Amino acid sequence: MTDRLATRIEDARDDLIALTQSLLRVPTLNPPGEHYRDICEDLATRLALSGFETHLVRATGAPGDSDAYPRWNLVARREGARPGQCVHFNSHIDVVEVGAGWTRDPFGAELDGDRIYGRGACDMKGGLAASILAAEAFLIEHPDFAGAIEISGTADEESGGYGGVAYLAEQGWFDPDRVHHVIIPEPLGKDRICLGHRGGWWAEIETKGEIAHGAMPFLGDCAIRHMGAVLDAFERDLFPALASRRTEMPVIPDGARASTMNINAIHGGQPEEPEDSSALPVHCVPDSCRITIDRRFLIEEGIDAVEAEMRGLLDGLKARRANFDYELREINRVIPSMTDPAAPVVTTLEAAIAETLGSKAQHVASPGSYDQKHIDRIGRLKNCVAYGPGKLELAHKPDEWISVTDMLESARVMARVLEKLLLPD
Repeated sequence: MTDRLATRIEDARDDLIALTQSLLRVPTLNPPGEHYRDICEDLATRLALSGFETHLVRATGAPGDSDAYPRWNLVARREGARPGQCVHFNSHIDVVEVGAGWTRDPFGAELDGDRIYGRGACDMKGGLAASILAAEAFLIEHPDFAGAIEISGTADEESGGYGGVAYLAEQGWFDPDRVHHVIIPEPLGKDRICLGHRGGWWAEIETKGEIAHGAMPFLGDCAIRHMGAVLDAFERDLFPALASRRTEMPVIPDGARASTMNINAIHGGQPEEPEDSSALPVHCVPDSCRITIDRRFLIEEGIDAVEAEMRGLLDGLKARRANFDYELREINRVIPSMTDPAAPVVTTLEAAIAETLGSKAQHVASPGSYDQKHIDRIGRLKNCVAYGPGKLELAHKPDEWISVTDMLESARVMARVLEKLLLPD
């Protein structure tokens, strides 16, 4: 990295803090999908000052898109002085619910020492700010660069990315003929390159019963008791089997090297009364119970085997448990993604991390999926990784924060990548 570029980034510390704080103060909560256009317009205004051509793209008809909560995305492009390759930085603009346990204003963007606190600071508005700073500094120092730089702020990553990157990929924005390298500044760490992610399979299981008077439960059939048998089979058979499987992918943290499953929700019987209700429960045997499962699977397993394993468990219960009946409904599926460690964006990042930070880059994979899946599967662009500042363990937690120093160092790495890929020989 040229000394002037490194110095320019370091000198922009106050600007980086202000930019990150301004992004955090826009409460882009998903669900339901609030203030997407507001933050996209803010980003467009900023990037236009550096000569980016900006496009606001609504994912009309995508899951969640409505007139009340339209799914807006920003794509900004700055052409170079001559033809060359395009480097694209993609960040999602949405943040998850606040949740309980905060000791600071989740949208106050408070600066305390080296940390900026707020929902989305780590995941991933800090990474978005770092990529913008890197691109702006590079453009000032190297106005004669070849190729193009793109920066996108996209919707709905936290709910699957279908109103964001998936829609843009379907529309050709990530076509390999126009974009060549993609870096997603997810919070995997300033000296880590994330090559991909595990797969995900979400489904709803419903057990059936027969309604009857609660004083005579023997005249009915309790669906919740049948679900209890399902949960018991999970504990006895499925969870131990999942824990015994290990992947060769470099998934972090270590616990995610195994297959996992989370039970997201359970519903059965009488609907829950509002908190201010004083009504007593009705006396009925529940005829339905539903759970939602979040099954994260390994690249070695395969999606068909995952579904077959669940159906086998449920069919086994049906064969040996009186009156047991169920329905299994798939909600969504995500196939694992893994970029070749020899891909150009990987080797370029490795060199940039070594030259900028003086450390050897660690290859990792994410325990959860992120928008690489859509760039890979729909966009057909394989030269894509996640790299950005922040600690993954802070994502979705109370008092989420991002280190200013880490953002600056990641910005230096990103700027060095631009030098390596876009400067004429």
